[in-house]
Amino acid sequence: MLTYFQAIVIGLVQGVTELFPISSLGHSVIIPYLFGWHNIIKSQTSSESFFLAFLVALHVATATALIIFYRKEWVKLIKAFFSSIKNRRIHTSYERLIWLLIIATIPAGLTGLLLEHVLRTQFAKPLAAAVFLFINGLILITGDNYARKRSNQEKDFKMDSTVAHTAKTITPQKAGLIGTAQVFALLAGISRSGITMVSGIYSGLDYEDSARFSFLLATPVIMAAGLYKIPDLVGPNGNGVRGQVIAGAIVTAFAAYFSVKYLDKYFKGKSLRPFGIYCLTISTIVICVGLIRGHF
Repeated sequence: MLTYFQAIVIGLVQGVTELFPISSLGHSVIIPYLFGWHNIIKSQTSSESFFLAFLVALHVATATALIIFYRKEWVKLIKAFFSSIKNRRIHTSYERLIWLLIIATIPAGLTGLLLEHVLRTQFAKPLAAAVFLFINGLILITGDNYARKRSNQEKDFKMDSTVAHTAKTITPQKAGLIGTAQVFALLAGISRSGITMVSGIYSGLDYEDSARFSFLLATPVIMAAGLYKIPDLVGPNGNGVRGQVIAGAIVTAFAAYFSVKYLDKYFKGKSLRPFGIYCLTISTIVICVGLIRGHF
């Protein structure tokens, strides 16, 4: 079963890696492998297991932390949603932004419902996670190179607020493409925040705006994924691990809150490159460990 130490460690990793662009799903596979937690490794590719119930709580905790941090934005976005429905038109930046988020949420939501189980059981394995994490590193570095090149070419400075600039820059078509890119985060090793940030950068956003759009977009997707799997937590799969689930979820919530607080400031002047280098390094280490152990 799941020990309290394992729950706390994985909860901490989940809270950080879900928002840092380094793949929480990939780390939920890699960390148990490196630590030799064979009970968790085996449960990850099972159709039903205690670890699935555990991940449900961690996803809900992460989404809750995001909602709390961006509570002012979400209040405005929810009001904007109902005002746009009432007036049957989109007039303000918040009204446009909420519909862009809805459009971008659809691809990942539908794909998750249809393919999450298949992708998890087939690819939530150490070697696959390491390979996809390496690919994730390349994606981040490529996006960073593009952002640097574009920044050197542009002479004008952004004068609008983050919301106004995002609402003007992202078209519904671009929102759909960003949402489609998010689908690849169903593969362990591909970061949800990372791939949506890079997609946002290629759509014309800077680091700050692409990060903010990514975090807002992640909130409903992560929360929906958690709530959809609640039966796993309250059902037989949760038996014997509910105490560990609570401990892990609490750690995840705090880790996610402070992670997004840090990243919200970080991306006002920093880049994706360090995260790309980290992914390349960790994936290489995992592959080397696997070769030494004779597992790959």
